[in-house]
Amino acid sequence: MRTDPLDRAAPVIDRLSATDLPALSGDLADLVCDAVEGGSSIGFLAPPDRAGIAAWWEGTAPAVAEGEAVLWVAREDGGRIVGTVQLRRGGMPNGRHRAEVAKLIVHRDARGRGLGRALLELAEREAAAAGISLLVLDTQTGSPAERLYRSAGWTEDGTIPDYAADTAGVLRPTTLFHKKLG
Repeated sequence: MRTDPLDRAAPVIDRLSATDLPALSGDLADLVCDAVEGGSSIGFLAPPDRAGIAAWWEGTAPAVAEGEAVLWVAREDGGRIVGTVQLRRGGMPNGRHRAEVAKLIVHRDARGRGLGRALLELAEREAAAAGISLLVLDTQTGSPAERLYRSAGWTEDGTIPDYAADTAGVLRPTTLFHKKLG
């Protein structure tokens, strides 16, 4: 087992289809469980319910099949999923020019190697190629993700107090960001 991050090959990033999700929902649930156990506020509470999270991933398949969501995963050698990101298109006709970047997650032992930035940049490039001109996202105020978004040229739009519970169930503020493409 390699432990030195410099010895690791860069993860391979693949776009998933709706038919991929049932087989990968457990691996994606493991990724989310790691993030929740590490304190990341990504919609789930501690202790994480692996089966419920796997079911949530499987529930994203219709949106992926209909083109409302695009999902990528990053895999290390051996196939272990160490990162993911989603683009979720605006649902109404007047919002088809925008998408939300969602569930940008990097496994704790894969952090610090630029994978979060690579996933974010991929989502931005693919959005622009699909004719999306505006991206939005939110993240827990004060989280390490805020630094990533700011350094990647995202604009902070404001903070909403008590927007979402952290992994311990405590209500925390959320910071909203946007980025114009093209």
